[in-house]
Parts: sequence; C-alpha cells; structure tokens
Amino acid sequence: MKTSVRIQKGVEELIGTYDGNLKLLEKCFQVSARLSDEALEIEGGEGNVRRAQRLVEEYTDLIAGGTRFESGEVEAFLRIMCQDPDATLKGLAEAGRPRAFGKKSITPKSLNQRSYVDSIERHDMVFGIGPSGTGKTYLAVAMAVDALLTKEVSRIILARPAVEAGERLGFLPGTLQEKVNPYLRPLYDALYDVLDPDRVERYIEKSIIEIAPIAFMRGRTLNDAFVILDEAQNTTSEQMKMFLTRLGFNSKAVVTGDITQIDLPEGRRSGLVEAIEVVSKVPGISFIYFNERDVVRHNLVQRIIRAYEEFDQTRAAGGNSKNHQIPGH
Repeated sequence: MKTSVRIQKGVEELIGTYDGNLKLLEKCFQVSARLSDEALEIEGGEGNVRRAQRLVEEYTDLIAGGTRFESGEVEAFLRIMCQDPDATLKGLAEAGRPRAFGKKSITPKSLNQRSYVDSIERHDMVFGIGPSGTGKTYLAVAMAVDALLTKEVSRIILARPAVEAGERLGFLPGTLQEKVNPYLRPLYDALYDVLDPDRVERYIEKSIIEIAPIAFMRGRTLNDAFVILDEAQNTTSEQMKMFLTRLGFNSKAVVTGDITQIDLPEGRRSGLVEAIEVVSKVPGISFIYFNERDVVRHNLVQRIIRAYEEFDQTRAAGGNSKNHQIPGH
C-alpha cells in the first residue's frame, strides 16, 4: 500500500537531524518513506502504512494546536511506539509530557522509563535493574526531589555500597566522609542536575538530604523518607536484607543496579541477585527491567552493550564464561 500525507512548516523535529527520525520511523513501522516539498510518501503493508500515516497526521495536528516538542522528544516517543504498537503520538505527548523536577523538566525517553516513573508513583518499593545509562538513578533522584518539594516526604536518603573501600579506607587521607565521597559522587551529580547547588548544600546541612554508604543505614528506621539504594548489585545479601527492612511509615524505596557489573569479591553473592529471587513476588514491590534500548547516552552505547551481551552469551554457550547474565523476562 502507498499513501501520501501532506506536511507543513514546523515538521523539522519530526524528520530529525539528517533524517534520523524518518529513518527510525521506517525501521519501527516497517515502511519506506520519501519526503517531497509538500508531502511525505509512505509505502508498505496496509496496517503499517496506516499507523505511520496516523503518526504524521497527529504530529501536524499537535503542532497546529500549539504543542512544541523539545529536542530529542520525538525520537523518544518514536522509540516507545516502536516497542508498544498501541501507543499513539497524541497519547504520549499528553501522558508523557515533561515533568517538572526542581529546576528541570524531564520526559521519560522509553517505554521502560515511563513504566519506571509510573511504578515509583504507585508503589512503595521499586527495583530498577539494567545497564548503565538507562536513567535508573537519575529518574529515581528526580522523583525523590519531586516528592520532597511537594511535601510528600520530609527527607531524601541516598545510599550506595562502597565496595572497594573495606580495609583500604584506613589508608586514604581525610575524614571518613571524605574517604567515601568518591563512591557517592554519581548521586551528588544527579542531585545538582535537578536542584540548584545552593539548595542542595542547604538541604544536606540540615540533613533533609542525606548521602551515605549503605553501612550507615544499620539500626535505623526510615520514616517519611524517599530512600534510594544505588549500585545495589554490589551489596551483600546481609546488606540488602538490612536495607529492605529499614523502610518506615510514609516512605518509598527505590533500588537500582546492574547485575552484569558485580564487583564483589569472589565467593560473595550479590544482594540484588538474591533479592530478585526472594522478593520478586511480594505484593507491593515492582520490578522494572531495562535493556540497551533504554540507554539515553550516545547511540553507540546501545550497540556496545548489545555487543557485550552477545559476546557473553557466546562464551557462556561454550562453557567458558563466568560472567553474570541478565535473566530472561
């Protein structure tokens, strides 16, 4: 089937830089598209052409109605529609509108990111599992800041295991806080990106925001707090159990990690791997699994992650791999 859809000024974001979005549209919808002066000619199977046509028509209607898409937003919506055949551009533009988090507006850029944000809103405990660059920590911090600013919670607690610290901490110069700060830097980076630095420092001084190694959580009950455990694959089984049982009244917990990047000493089992087995079916806990399609860094990062996964699978099939594999889901 072949159809022609009239286009108008302002469709540059739909086409994308160097026709990038147009190529993505062709790949996802399994059609061929050719841009002329006043129309976009689409050819392919009837159902695919109809879907692509609806996308273009919805885009022009939204633009005519005053909607403005931010840089990269159309590509993000296209990727979601590629994964979810029922998704529409109009629905995504309305439901997936940018959320205001502190000083920034953030739009989930994949189907899993949308599910992740929705799960954090609906559940008191969420696990975000997947490769680096998928927005697990960043979105969790943004949601925590939003909950603090809207007074849903009274404090934010960010925890991370200092895996390589151990006995070597004593040989590093400085106070204990100065020794562990390098391990907590990614959490600081995310905070400073969504909040003004002065406000971050003020909140830290008043203990409204607390950033600490997971060992500091022992013996505490965390009430009225948004708690994030980052790099959870590097917790031990004991640390993970300790963290999961700290949650108090009116609190949320988000656990993030990548089980392909475990840095624990040989013979120590990852607390995150164990938690997947132990609590995955507990009512009230949500698990969101990310993959290379959710990576929001350079496009090459997606391909690199996929290449390593295929390499690990090949080695595992030959019986020579000791690497951790992401379980099927």
